[in-house]
Amino acid sequence: MKKLLMTAMVVATIVACTAKQNVAEQTGAQQLAERLDSIQKKGIMFGHQDDPFYGVTWEYQNDSSDVKNVCGDYPAVMGFELGGIEMGDAKSLDSVPFTKITQEIINHYNRSGIITISWHPRNPVTTIDGGGPAGQKFPEGTAWDVTDSTVVKKILPGGAFHEKFETWMQRLSDFLATLKTADGKKIPVIFRPWHENSGSWFWWGEALCSVEEYKALWNMLQDKLNADGFDNLLWAYSPGMQDNLTAERLMVRYPGDDRVQMIGLDGYQWKPEEKDKFIERGKQNLTVLCEVAKEHNLIPALTECGMKNLTEPTWWTSTLLPTVKGFPICYMLVWRNYKEEFFGPYPSHPTAPYFKVFYADDTTLFLNDIK
Repeated sequence: MKKLLMTAMVVATIVACTAKQNVAEQTGAQQLAERLDSIQKKGIMFGHQDDPFYGVTWEYQNDSSDVKNVCGDYPAVMGFELGGIEMGDAKSLDSVPFTKITQEIINHYNRSGIITISWHPRNPVTTIDGGGPAGQKFPEGTAWDVTDSTVVKKILPGGAFHEKFETWMQRLSDFLATLKTADGKKIPVIFRPWHENSGSWFWWGEALCSVEEYKALWNMLQDKLNADGFDNLLWAYSPGMQDNLTAERLMVRYPGDDRVQMIGLDGYQWKPEEKDKFIERGKQNLTVLCEVAKEHNLIPALTECGMKNLTEPTWWTSTLLPTVKGFPICYMLVWRNYKEEFFGPYPSHPTAPYFKVFYADDTTLFLNDIK
Protein backbone atom coordinates (compact mmCIF):
# COMPACT_ATOMS: atom_id res chain seq x y z
CA MET A 1 0.00 0.00 0.00
CA LYS A 2 2.86 2.35 0.90
CA LYS A 3 4.48 1.54 -2.44
CA LEU A 4 1.28 2.41 -4.33
CA LEU A 5 0.89 5.65 -2.39
CA MET A 6 4.51 6.60 -3.04
CA THR A 7 4.12 5.82 -6.74
CA ALA A 8 0.98 7.96 -6.94
CA MET A 9 2.76 10.86 -5.25
CA VAL A 10 5.70 10.60 -7.64
CA VAL A 11 3.37 10.55 -10.67
CA ALA A 12 1.45 13.56 -9.34
CA THR A 13 4.70 15.45 -8.78
CA ILE A 14 5.92 14.65 -12.29
CA VAL A 15 2.60 15.80 -13.80
CA ALA A 16 2.67 19.03 -11.80
CA CYS A 17 6.28 19.73 -12.75
CA THR A 18 5.58 18.98 -16.41
CA ALA A 19 2.61 21.37 -16.39
CA LYS A 20 4.75 24.12 -14.86
CA GLN A 21 7.50 23.46 -17.38
CA ASN A 22 5.01 23.64 -20.27
CA VAL A 23 3.72 27.00 -19.02
CA ALA A 24 7.27 28.26 -18.56
CA GLU A 25 8.09 27.31 -22.15
CA GLN A 26 5.11 29.21 -23.54
CA THR A 27 5.51 32.74 -24.83
CA GLY A 28 3.53 35.55 -23.23
CA ALA A 29 1.28 35.65 -26.28
CA GLN A 30 0.57 31.91 -26.01
CA GLN A 31 -0.26 32.20 -22.32
CA LEU A 32 -2.58 35.12 -23.06
CA ALA A 33 -4.30 33.19 -25.86
CA GLU A 34 -4.96 30.25 -23.52
CA ARG A 35 -6.34 32.58 -20.86
CA LEU A 36 -8.61 34.33 -23.36
CA ASP A 37 -9.87 30.98 -24.61
CA SER A 38 -10.71 29.97 -21.05
CA ILE A 39 -12.44 33.27 -20.24
CA GLN A 40 -14.37 33.12 -23.50
CA LYS A 41 -16.22 30.04 -22.23
CA LYS A 42 -17.56 32.02 -19.25
CA GLY A 43 -18.90 35.12 -20.96
CA ILE A 44 -17.95 38.31 -22.76
CA MET A 45 -15.47 40.69 -21.17
CA PHE A 46 -16.31 44.39 -21.12
CA GLY A 47 -13.58 46.77 -22.23
CA HIS A 48 -13.10 50.54 -22.25
CA GLN A 49 -10.56 52.69 -24.07
CA ASP A 50 -8.34 55.04 -21.99
CA ASP A 51 -10.37 54.06 -18.92
CA PRO A 52 -7.94 55.02 -16.10
CA PHE A 53 -6.75 58.36 -17.50
CA TYR A 54 -9.82 60.58 -17.69
CA GLY A 55 -13.60 60.64 -17.77
CA VAL A 56 -16.31 63.07 -18.74
CA THR A 57 -15.83 65.18 -15.59
CA TRP A 58 -12.27 64.37 -14.38
CA GLU A 59 -8.73 63.56 -15.46
CA TYR A 60 -5.66 61.90 -13.95
CA GLN A 61 -7.07 60.92 -10.58
CA ASN A 62 -5.45 57.88 -8.99
CA ASP A 63 -7.50 54.67 -9.17
CA SER A 64 -10.37 56.44 -10.91
CA SER A 65 -12.51 55.10 -13.74
CA ASP A 66 -15.92 56.15 -15.04
CA VAL A 67 -16.84 52.48 -15.33
CA LYS A 68 -15.73 51.70 -11.79
CA ASN A 69 -17.47 54.82 -10.47
CA VAL A 70 -20.76 53.50 -11.89
CA CYS A 71 -20.67 49.76 -11.12
CA GLY A 72 -17.90 49.40 -8.52
CA ASP A 73 -15.62 47.33 -10.76
CA TYR A 74 -12.99 48.02 -13.39
CA PRO A 75 -13.45 46.89 -16.99
CA ALA A 76 -11.88 43.50 -17.62
CA VAL A 77 -10.18 44.90 -20.73
CA MET A 78 -8.51 48.29 -21.02
CA GLY A 79 -7.52 49.79 -24.36
CA PHE A 80 -4.48 52.05 -24.81
CA GLU A 81 -3.45 54.19 -27.80
CA LEU A 82 0.13 54.75 -28.97
CA GLY A 83 -0.39 57.28 -31.75
CA GLY A 84 2.38 59.88 -31.41
CA ILE A 85 5.05 57.50 -30.14
CA GLU A 86 6.44 57.39 -33.68
CA MET A 87 7.18 61.12 -33.47
CA GLY A 88 9.10 60.86 -30.24
CA ASP A 89 6.29 62.85 -28.58
CA ALA A 90 5.88 62.89 -24.81
CA LYS A 91 2.09 62.44 -25.13
CA SER A 92 -0.20 60.30 -27.26
CA LEU A 93 -2.60 61.72 -29.82
CA ASP A 94 -5.16 61.70 -26.98
CA SER A 95 -2.77 63.89 -24.93
CA VAL A 96 -1.90 61.13 -22.45
CA PRO A 97 1.77 61.05 -21.35
CA PHE A 98 3.40 57.84 -22.50
CA THR A 99 4.91 57.40 -19.05
CA LYS A 100 1.35 57.24 -17.67
CA ILE A 101 0.35 54.75 -20.35
CA THR A 102 3.22 52.47 -19.35
CA GLN A 103 2.28 52.71 -15.67
CA GLU A 104 -1.44 52.08 -16.20
CA ILE A 105 -0.71 49.07 -18.41
CA ILE A 106 1.44 47.66 -15.62
CA ASN A 107 -1.27 48.52 -13.06
CA HIS A 108 -4.00 46.75 -15.01
CA TYR A 109 -1.83 43.71 -15.59
CA ASN A 110 -1.12 43.56 -11.86
CA ARG A 111 -4.89 43.66 -11.25
CA SER A 112 -5.17 40.57 -13.52
CA GLY A 113 -6.76 42.64 -16.29
CA ILE A 114 -6.40 42.28 -20.06
CA ILE A 115 -4.59 44.94 -22.11
CA THR A 116 -5.14 45.83 -25.77
CA ILE A 117 -3.09 48.38 -27.69
CA SER A 118 -3.93 50.29 -30.86
CA TRP A 119 -1.60 52.50 -32.90
CA HIS A 120 -2.70 55.35 -35.17
CA PRO A 121 0.65 56.61 -36.49
CA ARG A 122 0.74 59.93 -38.26
CA ASN A 123 0.96 60.07 -42.03
CA PRO A 124 4.69 59.58 -42.69
CA VAL A 125 4.51 61.27 -46.09
CA THR A 126 2.68 64.47 -45.10
CA THR A 127 4.09 64.85 -41.58
CA ILE A 128 7.36 66.71 -41.30
CA ASP A 129 10.09 65.53 -38.92
CA GLY A 130 9.59 66.84 -35.41
CA GLY A 131 5.86 67.49 -35.70
CA GLY A 132 2.88 68.06 -37.92
CA PRO A 133 2.79 70.47 -40.87
CA ALA A 134 3.17 74.04 -39.57
CA GLY A 135 -0.07 75.96 -39.21
CA GLN A 136 -2.24 73.03 -40.22
CA LYS A 137 -4.97 71.42 -38.14
CA PHE A 138 -6.48 67.94 -37.88
CA PRO A 139 -6.56 65.81 -39.97
CA GLU A 140 -3.59 67.04 -42.04
CA GLY A 141 -0.58 64.93 -41.17
CA THR A 142 -2.51 62.53 -38.93
CA ALA A 143 -3.55 58.91 -39.45
CA TRP A 144 -6.76 60.31 -40.98
CA ASP A 145 -4.87 62.26 -43.65
CA VAL A 146 -5.61 60.43 -46.91
CA THR A 147 -4.53 63.20 -49.28
CA ASP A 148 -1.74 60.96 -50.59
CA SER A 149 -3.09 57.65 -51.86
CA THR A 150 0.29 55.91 -52.02
CA VAL A 151 1.59 56.20 -48.44
CA VAL A 152 1.81 52.44 -47.83
CA LYS A 153 3.72 51.90 -51.07
CA LYS A 154 6.14 54.70 -50.14
CA ILE A 155 7.03 53.25 -46.71
CA LEU A 156 7.56 49.64 -47.82
CA PRO A 157 11.13 48.49 -48.57
CA GLY A 158 12.40 50.41 -51.59
CA GLY A 159 9.98 53.29 -51.03
CA ALA A 160 11.09 56.89 -50.59
CA PHE A 161 9.87 57.00 -46.98
CA HIS A 162 10.93 53.52 -45.88
CA GLU A 163 13.91 54.70 -43.86
CA LYS A 164 11.77 57.26 -42.06
CA PHE A 165 9.19 54.62 -41.18
CA GLU A 166 11.91 52.29 -39.92
CA THR A 167 12.72 55.00 -37.37
CA TRP A 168 9.04 55.19 -36.44
CA MET A 169 8.84 51.42 -35.95
CA GLN A 170 11.94 51.54 -33.75
CA ARG A 171 10.33 54.18 -31.53
CA LEU A 172 7.27 51.95 -31.18
CA SER A 173 9.56 49.04 -30.32
CA ASP A 174 11.38 51.13 -27.71
CA PHE A 175 8.06 51.91 -26.02
CA LEU A 176 6.87 48.30 -26.05
CA ALA A 177 10.10 47.38 -24.28
CA THR A 178 8.93 49.42 -21.26
CA LEU A 179 5.96 47.12 -20.69
CA LYS A 180 7.50 44.92 -18.02
CA THR A 181 6.70 43.94 -14.46
CA ALA A 182 8.97 44.88 -11.57
CA ASP A 183 10.79 41.54 -11.95
CA GLY A 184 11.34 42.06 -15.68
CA LYS A 185 8.55 39.89 -17.11
CA LYS A 186 7.18 41.11 -20.44
CA ILE A 187 3.49 41.97 -20.12
CA PRO A 188 1.26 40.08 -22.60
CA VAL A 189 -0.88 42.44 -24.68
CA ILE A 190 -3.30 42.26 -27.57
CA PHE A 191 -1.71 44.36 -30.33
CA ARG A 192 -4.17 45.64 -32.97
CA PRO A 193 -2.42 47.62 -35.73
CA TRP A 194 -3.78 48.75 -39.11
CA HIS A 195 -7.41 48.29 -38.03
CA GLU A 196 -10.60 49.24 -39.91
CA ASN A 197 -8.72 48.55 -43.12
CA SER A 198 -12.00 47.82 -44.91
CA GLY A 199 -12.73 51.56 -44.82
CA SER A 200 -10.67 54.36 -46.33
CA TRP A 201 -10.44 56.95 -43.56
CA PHE A 202 -6.91 55.91 -42.50
CA TRP A 203 -3.89 56.10 -44.79
CA TRP A 204 -3.67 52.27 -44.73
CA GLY A 205 -7.33 51.89 -45.76
CA GLU A 206 -8.80 49.88 -48.60
CA ALA A 207 -8.74 52.61 -51.25
CA LEU A 208 -5.21 53.70 -50.31
CA CYS A 209 -3.30 50.45 -50.87
CA SER A 210 -3.62 47.14 -52.66
CA VAL A 211 -4.24 43.84 -50.86
CA GLU A 212 -0.59 42.90 -51.40
CA GLU A 213 0.64 46.25 -50.09
CA TYR A 214 -1.52 46.01 -46.96
CA LYS A 215 -0.24 42.52 -46.19
CA ALA A 216 3.33 43.68 -46.79
CA LEU A 217 2.74 46.57 -44.34
CA TRP A 218 1.46 44.14 -41.71
CA ASN A 219 4.36 41.75 -42.28
CA MET A 220 6.96 44.52 -42.17
CA LEU A 221 5.82 45.72 -38.75
CA GLN A 222 5.31 42.22 -37.37
CA ASP A 223 8.68 40.99 -38.60
CA LYS A 224 10.37 44.00 -37.01
CA LEU A 225 8.72 43.48 -33.61
CA ASN A 226 9.26 39.72 -33.72
CA ALA A 227 12.94 40.29 -34.46
CA ASP A 228 13.07 42.62 -31.45
CA GLY A 229 11.87 39.77 -29.23
CA PHE A 230 8.25 40.75 -28.57
CA ASP A 231 6.81 37.27 -28.14
CA ASN A 232 4.31 38.81 -25.70
CA LEU A 233 2.20 40.37 -28.48
CA LEU A 234 -1.02 38.64 -29.50
CA TRP A 235 -1.77 40.04 -32.96
CA ALA A 236 -5.36 41.08 -33.71
CA TYR A 237 -6.79 41.73 -37.17
CA SER A 238 -9.93 43.90 -37.14
CA PRO A 239 -11.72 45.36 -40.18
CA GLY A 240 -14.90 47.38 -39.73
CA MET A 241 -18.46 46.06 -39.67
CA GLN A 242 -20.12 45.99 -43.07
CA ASP A 243 -23.60 45.44 -44.46
CA ASN A 244 -24.16 41.82 -45.52
CA LEU A 245 -20.66 40.77 -44.52
CA THR A 246 -19.32 37.54 -45.99
CA ALA A 247 -16.39 35.40 -44.94
CA GLU A 248 -14.62 36.22 -48.19
CA ARG A 249 -15.06 39.94 -47.62
CA LEU A 250 -13.89 39.70 -44.02
CA MET A 251 -10.71 37.87 -45.01
CA VAL A 252 -9.75 39.72 -48.18
CA ARG A 253 -6.77 41.45 -46.50
CA TYR A 254 -6.17 38.87 -43.80
CA PRO A 255 -2.39 38.42 -43.31
CA GLY A 256 -2.59 34.66 -42.67
CA ASP A 257 -3.07 32.11 -39.89
CA ASP A 258 0.64 32.18 -39.12
CA ARG A 259 0.47 35.92 -38.40
CA VAL A 260 -2.84 36.46 -36.58
CA GLN A 261 -4.22 35.05 -33.33
CA MET A 262 -7.34 37.20 -32.88
CA ILE A 263 -9.93 38.46 -35.34
CA GLY A 264 -12.34 41.24 -34.54
CA LEU A 265 -14.72 43.83 -35.90
CA ASP A 266 -15.20 47.52 -35.16
CA GLY A 267 -18.76 48.82 -35.29
CA TYR A 268 -20.62 51.84 -33.90
CA GLN A 269 -24.12 53.23 -33.64
CA TRP A 270 -23.89 56.95 -34.40
CA LYS A 271 -27.55 58.00 -34.26
CA PRO A 272 -30.58 56.89 -32.15
CA GLU A 273 -32.57 55.98 -35.26
CA GLU A 274 -29.87 53.46 -36.27
CA LYS A 275 -30.65 51.12 -33.36
CA ASP A 276 -32.41 48.39 -35.37
CA LYS A 277 -29.76 48.55 -38.08
CA PHE A 278 -26.98 48.27 -35.50
CA ILE A 279 -28.54 45.18 -33.93
CA GLU A 280 -29.32 43.51 -37.25
CA ARG A 281 -25.94 44.24 -38.79
CA GLY A 282 -24.14 43.40 -35.56
CA LYS A 283 -25.72 39.96 -35.30
CA GLN A 284 -25.10 39.20 -38.97
CA ASN A 285 -21.48 40.34 -38.77
CA LEU A 286 -20.80 38.47 -35.52
CA THR A 287 -22.24 35.29 -37.02
CA VAL A 288 -19.73 35.49 -39.88
CA LEU A 289 -16.91 36.53 -37.52
CA CYS A 290 -17.41 33.58 -35.17
CA GLU A 291 -17.67 31.10 -38.04
CA VAL A 292 -14.42 32.36 -39.54
CA ALA A 293 -12.71 32.40 -36.13
CA LYS A 294 -13.67 28.76 -35.55
CA GLU A 295 -12.48 27.71 -39.01
CA HIS A 296 -9.10 29.44 -38.59
CA ASN A 297 -8.61 28.72 -34.87
CA LEU A 298 -8.74 32.42 -33.97
CA ILE A 299 -10.13 34.26 -30.94
CA PRO A 300 -13.12 36.42 -31.96
CA ALA A 301 -13.84 39.81 -30.41
CA LEU A 302 -15.87 42.99 -30.88
CA THR A 303 -12.72 45.07 -30.85
CA GLU A 304 -14.47 48.45 -30.93
CA CYS A 305 -18.10 49.43 -30.43
CA GLY A 306 -20.30 52.01 -28.83
CA MET A 307 -22.94 54.70 -29.25
CA LYS A 308 -21.63 58.26 -29.41
CA ASN A 309 -22.72 60.24 -26.33
CA LEU A 310 -25.25 57.52 -25.41
CA THR A 311 -28.31 59.51 -26.41
CA GLU A 312 -30.42 56.40 -25.79
CA PRO A 313 -30.36 55.81 -21.99
CA THR A 314 -31.23 52.11 -22.25
CA TRP A 315 -28.57 51.41 -24.90
CA TRP A 316 -26.60 48.96 -22.75
CA THR A 317 -29.55 46.66 -22.15
CA SER A 318 -31.76 47.37 -25.16
CA THR A 319 -29.12 47.44 -27.90
CA LEU A 320 -25.60 46.23 -27.03
CA LEU A 321 -26.54 43.26 -24.87
CA PRO A 322 -29.10 41.82 -27.33
CA THR A 323 -26.56 42.25 -30.13
CA VAL A 324 -23.73 40.28 -28.52
CA LYS A 325 -25.66 37.76 -26.43
CA GLY A 326 -25.17 34.18 -27.59
CA PHE A 327 -21.99 34.85 -29.55
CA PRO A 328 -18.73 33.28 -28.30
CA ILE A 329 -16.74 36.51 -28.58
CA CYS A 330 -13.96 37.17 -26.10
CA TYR A 331 -14.62 40.83 -25.38
CA MET A 332 -16.40 44.00 -26.48
CA LEU A 333 -14.62 47.33 -26.06
CA VAL A 334 -16.32 50.72 -26.11
CA TRP A 335 -14.31 53.79 -27.01
CA ARG A 336 -13.09 56.48 -24.65
CA ASN A 337 -14.94 58.92 -22.40
CA TYR A 338 -14.04 62.49 -23.21
CA LYS A 339 -15.84 65.73 -22.39
CA GLU A 340 -17.47 66.31 -25.77
CA GLU A 341 -17.49 62.71 -27.02
CA PHE A 342 -17.99 59.69 -24.81
CA PHE A 343 -18.98 56.05 -25.27
CA GLY A 344 -18.89 54.61 -21.75
CA PRO A 345 -21.09 55.28 -18.72
CA TYR A 346 -20.45 57.82 -15.99
CA PRO A 347 -22.28 58.29 -12.67
CA SER A 348 -24.49 61.29 -13.44
CA HIS A 349 -25.54 60.17 -16.91
CA PRO A 350 -29.04 58.69 -17.50
CA THR A 351 -27.47 55.45 -18.78
CA ALA A 352 -25.85 54.66 -15.41
CA PRO A 353 -28.78 52.63 -13.94
CA TYR A 354 -29.02 50.57 -17.12
CA PHE A 355 -25.28 49.98 -17.11
CA LYS A 356 -25.61 48.48 -13.63
CA VAL A 357 -28.13 46.02 -15.04
CA PHE A 358 -25.74 45.33 -17.91
CA TYR A 359 -22.96 44.77 -15.37
CA ALA A 360 -25.07 42.30 -13.37
CA ASP A 361 -26.02 40.21 -16.42
CA ASP A 362 -24.44 36.75 -16.53
CA THR A 363 -23.17 37.43 -20.06
CA THR A 364 -20.85 40.30 -19.13
CA LEU A 365 -17.50 39.89 -17.40
CA PHE A 366 -15.64 42.64 -15.54
CA LEU A 367 -12.32 42.61 -13.74
CA ASN A 368 -13.51 40.77 -10.63
CA ASP A 369 -15.03 38.06 -12.84
CA ILE A 370 -11.72 37.17 -14.47
CA LYS A 371 -9.26 37.39 -11.56
